[in-house]
Amino acid sequence: MKLGESITMGNSYAGQLKTTRFEEVLHNSIEASLRSNNLVPRPIFSQLYLEAEQQLSSLEAGSRADNEEEEEEEEEEEGSESSSPPVPYQMKPPPEGCCTTDGFCQAGKDLRLVSISNEHIEVPSGFLLVGAKSPSLPDHLLVCAVDKRFLPDDNGRNALLGFSGNCVGCGKKGFCYFTEFSNHINLKLTTQPKKQKHLKYYLVRNAQGALTKGSVICWKGAEFRGRQSSTSTCSSTLFQLPESSGLSGSTSNEPLPAANSSAPAGTQQTAAAIDHIPSTAAFSSTVYNGKESPKQQLMKNNLSALTRPSVLGTLTNSGPPKKRHKGWSPESPSSTETWNSQLNPQAPNRIKNDGGSLSSLPHSALVGPASSPMVGSGEPVSVPDNLLKICKAKPVIFKGHGNFPYLCGNINDVIVSPLLYTCYRNSQSLSRAYEQYGASTIQPISEEMQLLLTVYYLVQLAADQVPLIEDLEQIFMRSWRESHLSEIRQYQQAVPQAFPQVPSQITAVTSAQLPWLAGLAASSCNDSVHIIECSYSLAEGLSEMFKLLIEGKLIKTNYVVIICASRNRAIDSCIVITGKYQARVLSESMLSPSDYQKEVNYQLVTGKVETLGSFFSTLCPEGDIDLLLEKFYQENQGRISSSLSVNKPTAVNGTGTTVCTSFEVERHQIRPFQLAVAQKLLSHICSIADSSTQNLDLGSFEKIDFLICVPPSEVTYQQTLFHLWHSGILLELGLEKEHLTKQRVEQYVLKLDAEAQIKFKVFLQNSMQNPHTLFVLIHDHAHWDLMSAMHSLYPQTELSTGLVDRLLNCREVKEAPNIVTLHVTSFPYALQTQHTHISPYNEIHWPSSYSNGVDLYHENKKYFGLSEFIESTLSGHSIPLLRYDSSFEAMVMALGKRFPRLHSAVIRTFVLIQHYSAAMMAVCGLSQMKNYTSVETLEITQNLINSSRQCPSGHGLMVVLRIPCTPLAAVAYERLHNVRERLALEDNFEIILGNPNSGITIGKHFVEQLKIWQKIEDVDWRPQTYLELEGLPCILIFSGMDPQGESLPRSLRYCDLRLINSSSLVRTTLEQELGLAAYFVSSEIHTEKAVVNDVLESDPEKLSSTDNEDEEIATEGSTSEKRSPMKRERSRSHDSASSSLSSKASTFCTESSPPQVLSNSTEETTNNYERQKQKVDKGAQTTISKHLPPVTEHLDTKQNIKSSQVSITSSSSSPFSSSSSSSAPTHNSFILQTSQCSMTKASKQPPIVFLPKLVYDIITSTDSSGLPKSSSLLPYHSVMWASSFRPLMSKMMTCTEQSLYYRQWTVPKPIHMDYNNRNEGRMDTFHPRRLLLSGPPQIGKTGAYLQFLSILSRMLIRLTEVDVYDEEETNINIKEESDQCYHQPGDMWPDLEKFKKMPFDYTIHDPKYEDASLICSKLQTINNEDRSMSRRQEDMYTCRQTTRMRLSKYAAYNTYHHCEQCHQYMGFNPRYQLYESTLHAFAFSYSMLGEEIQLHFIIPKSKEHHFVFSQPGRQLESMRLPLVTDKSEDYIKSPTFTPTTGRHEHGLFNLYHAMDGASHLHVLVVKEYEMAIYKKYWPNHIMLVLPSIFNSAGVGAAHFLIKELSYHNLELERNRQEELGIKPQDIWPFIVISDDSCVMWNAVEVDCSGDRKSDYTWTERNVSLKQILQHIEATPNVTHYALIGMRKWSSKTNSAEIKEPFSCCHVHDFIMLNVDLTQNVQYNQNRFTCDDVDFNLRVHSAGLLICRFNHFNVMKKQIAVGGQRSFHIKSKVSDTPVSISPAQYICAPDSKHTFLAAPAQLLLEKYLQYHSHRFFPLSLKNYSHPVLSVDCYLNLGPQIAVCYVSSRPHSLNISSSGLTFSGLLLYLCDSFVVASFLKKFHFLKGATLCVICQDRNSLRQTVVRLELEDEWQFRLRDEFQTANAKEDRPLFFLTGRHI
Repeated sequence: MKLGESITMGNSYAGQLKTTRFEEVLHNSIEASLRSNNLVPRPIFSQLYLEAEQQLSSLEAGSRADNEEEEEEEEEEEGSESSSPPVPYQMKPPPEGCCTTDGFCQAGKDLRLVSISNEHIEVPSGFLLVGAKSPSLPDHLLVCAVDKRFLPDDNGRNALLGFSGNCVGCGKKGFCYFTEFSNHINLKLTTQPKKQKHLKYYLVRNAQGALTKGSVICWKGAEFRGRQSSTSTCSSTLFQLPESSGLSGSTSNEPLPAANSSAPAGTQQTAAAIDHIPSTAAFSSTVYNGKESPKQQLMKNNLSALTRPSVLGTLTNSGPPKKRHKGWSPESPSSTETWNSQLNPQAPNRIKNDGGSLSSLPHSALVGPASSPMVGSGEPVSVPDNLLKICKAKPVIFKGHGNFPYLCGNINDVIVSPLLYTCYRNSQSLSRAYEQYGASTIQPISEEMQLLLTVYYLVQLAADQVPLIEDLEQIFMRSWRESHLSEIRQYQQAVPQAFPQVPSQITAVTSAQLPWLAGLAASSCNDSVHIIECSYSLAEGLSEMFKLLIEGKLIKTNYVVIICASRNRAIDSCIVITGKYQARVLSESMLSPSDYQKEVNYQLVTGKVETLGSFFSTLCPEGDIDLLLEKFYQENQGRISSSLSVNKPTAVNGTGTTVCTSFEVERHQIRPFQLAVAQKLLSHICSIADSSTQNLDLGSFEKIDFLICVPPSEVTYQQTLFHLWHSGILLELGLEKEHLTKQRVEQYVLKLDAEAQIKFKVFLQNSMQNPHTLFVLIHDHAHWDLMSAMHSLYPQTELSTGLVDRLLNCREVKEAPNIVTLHVTSFPYALQTQHTHISPYNEIHWPSSYSNGVDLYHENKKYFGLSEFIESTLSGHSIPLLRYDSSFEAMVMALGKRFPRLHSAVIRTFVLIQHYSAAMMAVCGLSQMKNYTSVETLEITQNLINSSRQCPSGHGLMVVLRIPCTPLAAVAYERLHNVRERLALEDNFEIILGNPNSGITIGKHFVEQLKIWQKIEDVDWRPQTYLELEGLPCILIFSGMDPQGESLPRSLRYCDLRLINSSSLVRTTLEQELGLAAYFVSSEIHTEKAVVNDVLESDPEKLSSTDNEDEEIATEGSTSEKRSPMKRERSRSHDSASSSLSSKASTFCTESSPPQVLSNSTEETTNNYERQKQKVDKGAQTTISKHLPPVTEHLDTKQNIKSSQVSITSSSSSPFSSSSSSSAPTHNSFILQTSQCSMTKASKQPPIVFLPKLVYDIITSTDSSGLPKSSSLLPYHSVMWASSFRPLMSKMMTCTEQSLYYRQWTVPKPIHMDYNNRNEGRMDTFHPRRLLLSGPPQIGKTGAYLQFLSILSRMLIRLTEVDVYDEEETNINIKEESDQCYHQPGDMWPDLEKFKKMPFDYTIHDPKYEDASLICSKLQTINNEDRSMSRRQEDMYTCRQTTRMRLSKYAAYNTYHHCEQCHQYMGFNPRYQLYESTLHAFAFSYSMLGEEIQLHFIIPKSKEHHFVFSQPGRQLESMRLPLVTDKSEDYIKSPTFTPTTGRHEHGLFNLYHAMDGASHLHVLVVKEYEMAIYKKYWPNHIMLVLPSIFNSAGVGAAHFLIKELSYHNLELERNRQEELGIKPQDIWPFIVISDDSCVMWNAVEVDCSGDRKSDYTWTERNVSLKQILQHIEATPNVTHYALIGMRKWSSKTNSAEIKEPFSCCHVHDFIMLNVDLTQNVQYNQNRFTCDDVDFNLRVHSAGLLICRFNHFNVMKKQIAVGGQRSFHIKSKVSDTPVSISPAQYICAPDSKHTFLAAPAQLLLEKYLQYHSHRFFPLSLKNYSHPVLSVDCYLNLGPQIAVCYVSSRPHSLNISSSGLTFSGLLLYLCDSFVVASFLKKFHFLKGATLCVICQDRNSLRQTVVRLELEDEWQFRLRDEFQTANAKEDRPLFFLTGRHI
């Protein structure tokens, strides 16, 4: 966007510029302005963007004035366009008979450049040959001769109006009008012919004399058109990186126009118009004739295309643009192709299928200016011979803006890259993040500004820094934001106006100023950046640059910026990297991993490295190192072996030799963190299962199986097997038996190699064959190999490439409902793109250990990962754990310049091997070799060799030497092995070559040592994982391009990453290399934080020690010399040379005595602070961790330090120790442990990591928020940024926020397996059963997911288990003892006659009524034992005894169960939609209620066959009933009614499995207010909805209505079927009333085959409800029984209970009720509790039979919600829940007592249950004198017995002749109770009476009617009521005493 102007926008016709002062400007040209003194810009190099320079606005005014005339001219043409369609231009018809062929003139002569380029064309003087564009031939130029006076000059001015031209075909001359001329050459225009529009290029002769396209004719205002076609000549292989040939691509797959077959390769570019319109920097305004600039308009048209990259290679043209977009061919591709094709920095030869290349575009994209060939504006540039030899580096040329010339000659010595071009182009595209501000107001950053910022960036780079594209993108972003802050703010604050007038603060740079400003910037950088300005084309600048290079004039120069900005205002630019170091790093970064390997291999195989070897041998003054080694070997052979043998580790022997006690093998244990993560995983699985999508049906799985996929690393494979074996998970999951073999464990781990497919196929088959097993597919190290199987980019790579995609993304895995995929990785970024398969809701991130300073999980270990390592480098910390080796880097750099053709990996490896070899020799006594190594390498080697000598058992340190390139690793191994052998160190430490494809090989001697340490008996044992090398002194050469999840042991001390591929700067790559060093440290000892005294900073004397952890250990060797400590300040950079300032390291082989403080005299060190303080130098440092307990953290100076709290580790944790006593610790320092074992110390501090300087700088540099630079790098090599204009990441981002950031701002490349995962409906792309677990490396993810499998398995078992009540029957001791057996134990059905003789057992045995009053009968002898209340009211449900039972296949289920079989039953079948049920009213009258009862049935369509409807009106008439005589195996005759409240989710209403699929009628009885929720959960169930008056009623009301409805229905059915000739008594009269918690049913099978009749055995088994009901329904004479029930299950059932197969007693929970026989016996509709006992007593007293089948029992599930507990008694006045005791449930009438919001009946029942002794004081525990209860049973509590009598005539009652009662209870007595009835009973003197009535009036009437005052005395104060308000109809009590 143009800066510094007011802007006219919209479609205004007058394009006047509002702020221009033309008079002033006319006399100034840009050149004069620049030369004038008062306009020199201020120096601004400290910033990365230009400050506002208001004066510069006048610089541009000149160009405005000069162009105004022509602008007005064009105005006429374009002015009307935006508001009305263009008027078609009518061409004059051609003369009869003339030629009209495109490309030919009317005389028939060929004018096409391709045809006549080699012909001689006569050009009159003053004329020039130009190329005209024909719309019908977009890829051809037509040659014309035009008078140059009518063409513009270099500045686009001074062209005469009009035209004069000749036809070069037929030679016709003197065309004076361009219209006439365009007709002659057959341009066939549809618009007004304009020379500015159609004369495009100057034509020039090339070196061969052929006519070629030259530079663009610079018409005023036409740059955007000229540029579009001219710049479209850049390379089409936008993300194809140069191969070693130095060219940017090959032409084999690019169709070129025929004439250009001679053009050099790789010079084409599919152009998107949007990328080539410059920002019109040469003009002072963005107004084009009063309308928006083309670029802005284009932005608008294409915004949709920019928001998200479209599929590569398809055209997303947003419709033909308006006419002002000159030069846009309708077929040219839109911006998205090239915009999307970001550079892949790792793949050079990958053009084949990437959409940016021409070959993959549709043919239509190849026409038009987009495909015109790149033509250099002049001769090709010849690359000089011997360039590499002379310069010692291949220059890297980054194409910038505009045209890039041909290169010819020695092109192998240069590399051309489009990386910068891509960056420029991407930063021109507006991001959707800023669309909200309106695309038309904010323009992208101008090209001039881009280039200037690039120069500023290069200027401020240090000599050893390499430019990063990410940095440049951020600079552009910041600059763009700053320059448009005012617009952005305005748009944030106000509604956008139609014509915003925003004066911009920053003045734009014009192309004329650019070279001058760039030169000014470069002048301050000591020649590091050199600016070359060209006047004609980049070719001359490149030629000059090559010349300067050859002449050696650019030795100090790292960057050459070539700018061509004169010929036209569209700048051309390129940047050449000439710095040897920078050029090398950048060129190597363009190699893909496989090419990098190939290159190194080639150099090794061809012997190119031998020059390096010979160079090394010349360095050593004593001669070749090998000769020195040989000499040393010969001289010392005898002596060394004997001296070393003294130090050989000793094993335990009988004489008690000292043995290191500190070694212990870590046992497998789950840490709190791992458990927390496992639970998070489980909750995610549950939420998938709970979601309404039904993607995972956990209820249908019985067990867990799993497969763990790991990368093809043998060590990782063995490591996973090891974890799996020790976790015990296979036994826990029941997958394997006790005797586990390794072969069995291997079935569960899959190595992703060539053989993986066979094993995976078996896994898939298992999953298909076991639909009830949940298979968890764990993809460990999931960021490895994300290559698409379809798009294997490297055909030469191994077979395993793309294997993950082939296996884990196959259709079978995606569609299997029983496979859950869990990706586990430390680096999830590549799985978090716009096209990921994983929902953001299914990501689980490792939790942080601290939240707001609180330790969330108490762990005894502290994790050290990347952030902790970085933290250690900050000033104020202990010696940094991350370091670089400056002397090594310096040597590498020097050798890099000497051997430019060798890859730096080769050089680095050879230098490091040399350093290690020299260090080993120096430690062994060849002290002269210390000069040929670095301090760091010497420290590592010294500690390695000495470590095993100082431990009695020989434990030592591990050093990891990371060499990614396998061939180089092999070379290093051979060399170090050889040196070790020569120095006779074979038994001192091992050298191990760690190759991912092979196992671990170590020497026999070391295997024996490991076996002793780990107490292993197995003769054939060999270590198979690095973890098993714990304590082994060794150098592990870790090879392989990427680590693949291998864990390292705790004895790891040094992680040497100096050889990692530092040119591959991708976040994942860097972090996984550093992840090798991630480590757990015992948290008692921390090394993290240190407080640096001020003194330290100013006292260099104190900085005198290296991080030599074995400071106190004497080193064997030569003379005992001591040097003074090196005096250097500690620098911020943590270069080890300046921070590891060691007296020790500089005296390599000295025997220094240990410092006093570090001696073993523990007395000294464990004394209190005062004693220590005297010894401590003021320069010493405190090093205590912030994670120690607060007590030790804030130690007061007077507090003691005990060694148990804080102890000193080696000097590496105390940053500065020296060989003098000055390093004694201050009060918080660590005190030395007595153990000297290096391994023990190593395990208490994290390893030290050495990095390449380049990587070190990236890791340790942070942005303003403190975020490490590495975090903002591209996350993974197979993804790319969606836009350069993305917001910055922030340190404050959580893992979840980072994930969302990557999901928004990264897209996968075509090689990525997620590339094709895109749908328009975004949600569909997420796989529902895929999870991602991410956590830092080595933190314990394997343990976490194994633990997850364990708890998932337990949960599944828990889902298939249920808590059922398991209680013994109560009151067994008061059962009547009777020897008489009525039935045999094996009888299947009761015999009616025998059964009639059985006495009724009044006693309640159901354990749920343990707290209920006993019911007496005359036969029972009741002990006066204390039956006091054993449980509190609230314990009634929670404290009942339960047992966990496995659900059988015949269980009843709640709503959470949904298997395949019962989908249809539940109504989830699509045929039964939720709305397909109808509401039917059903009314019947009932005299007791005195009104008609209106019930509602909700009947689903699928259940209508159970009902009868009237034909015309479809009114519900009745529910169909079967016949008594019906016999069917698949049919249950009795309708089942289940009353329920509050259990819509948890009620067990799914009887499909319980009924074994049999047809049955099941009705849920629900309250009106719960109807909707029950209907939602149970759409396919019939509902019976109770009237609203029963909303607050108890279960009695439901039972009452069920029974009355059923009897009424029976009558209706009898009437209906009587018409069909069926007798009324043949209609089936039974219904089932079942609780909503009956879960399973069992049958006892009795075996009476014993010798004697009384002998029998019995077994219990689970059976279906269908079997039980059909058995009971088949009972002979079944209709003679009124109630049939069964036992409640108990695990303690004894033989005596089932000896008698049938009982005549109370039945509960699950009953079959004969509604015919019980017609006159009703449930009490008011009751809340004990209504079934009350009903049983009424049925029995009516002389009806109650039969309990003792061989059947029902299990009741414990359900914690709903049911009786849904009634809460609370105050009616206040809503605050106050607990109200039952004593407050009644009150005196007319009192001011608080009224309660609860039914009166409930208050009555609860009061009597807990406080009935207030009414019946004599009855308390007086079981021989019960309370007489007439016509009802009320629970008076367990300490009072009751005797039930019925007042009905002919009823069965117990004989009360011998009984005296202690009380009388008259509850709502009806007219059957009369005074004479009561006079039969005898009462104790003082017995109490309680009369309960509906109101006070009835109370008085009852007293009078029953003549109660004759025998009972009443007082006024003995009247009570329930605590209800009058409108709630309280119940009234009257109490009295017996006279």
